Amino acid sequence: MSNVTATPNTENVLEEAIRKADPYRGKGTPYLHLPSEYGFKKDHIKQNPTGAVVVPISLATTFQQAAPGQTTAPEDPNSFGMGYEYSRTGNPTRGAFERALATAENAKFCVAFASGSAATSAVVHLLNHGDHMLCVDDVYGGTQRYFNHIVHPSNGIRIDFCDMSGDIPFEDETKLIWLETPTNPTLKITDISRVASFTKARKNCILAIDNTFCSPYFQTPLENGADLVVHSVTKYIGGHSDVVMGVVCTNSEDLYTRLRFIQNGIGAVPSPFDCFLAHRGLKTLHVRMEAAARNAYAISLFLQSHAAVKRVIYPGLESHPQHEIAKRQQHGFGAMITFYCIGGREQSRRILQQLNVFALAESLGAVESLAECPSLMTHASVPDDQRALLGIDDTLIRLSIGIESCQDLIDDLETALNSII
Repeated sequence: MSNVTATPNTENVLEEAIRKADPYRGKGTPYLHLPSEYGFKKDHIKQNPTGAVVVPISLATTFQQAAPGQTTAPEDPNSFGMGYEYSRTGNPTRGAFERALATAENAKFCVAFASGSAATSAVVHLLNHGDHMLCVDDVYGGTQRYFNHIVHPSNGIRIDFCDMSGDIPFEDETKLIWLETPTNPTLKITDISRVASFTKARKNCILAIDNTFCSPYFQTPLENGADLVVHSVTKYIGGHSDVVMGVVCTNSEDLYTRLRFIQNGIGAVPSPFDCFLAHRGLKTLHVRMEAAARNAYAISLFLQSHAAVKRVIYPGLESHPQHEIAKRQQHGFGAMITFYCIGGREQSRRILQQLNVFALAESLGAVESLAECPSLMTHASVPDDQRALLGIDDTLIRLSIGIESCQDLIDDLETALNSII
């Protein structure tokens, strides 16, 4: 420590410097270090005798036992007290990632799966034949397809799609509410606390939030009353378009125990290498989300001003219908933008084909910016009448804003938009 006495002026300068150095709400440390790594160094050395600063990739499929039925290393926190016997049941690299993501989501528990769709399937496996579930009407096309064409006919579970901002059509058999907020692709925001107040008043009704669009950095739905939080880790958490994975987070020990049983029983587990990549992505989530969101806000303002754009949907704009809800329940407005161009399918197609910095591709949440037409790509499986009802027409373009130079992205969009005027 310096022996120089700080003056009030130098203290103010220091406080301002610290504030500017950490615009991430203090998230950097928990994203970078497992819970035992800060504040409990002695315990950390016991848990990590090699001193490796990066979680090792454990490729072993099976683990040697000292005696029949005696699992190995139950003291390892990445085994959650269960020890190791077979890698489908438990793996050190996967366990480390699950612990890290639980911390990021302010959850007690996290269960990882081989994809976001597998995580969704695991949640549905909590239900029984004859149960009823409600799903927000504007939902990812793959989720809609799974619910309508697999869950309903094969599992005997009835599903209704509805706007969660009004009256919610509960039935006695309603056991699950599935909610995206913001929704994909129209970025509709639902008041999570309001929906949670209804589910809490009912017996055995689970509220599950797909938090993919916000990531744990901009929204932590468990704090708003959700029972489960689902992520496609493929998107913002992984963040580099190089891993497919999903997770379910919860504070309920009962739901966690059931999900862990489903994870092992069905076996849709991510590989250790995928867990390593996703864990690495999580470590920079706070930096990437802030950079992408800054770009997204500037780009939304640009789009509003362009003659080829009819309407811009971005939660950070005051024109967004649920802007105030987003301000209240989110810690930021994210990096997804939807807009409608003038003309029709030919004009939207021309815009997308003229882009050079943006990649014309499905998916979202990566460091590189992506653009797509949902009606022809991610939501092509949604019935035409449902798409029309939701406003998903051929002029709607969805942008996933990355962390490139903001001016380069705007210049790219301007050139593409000018091509249809």
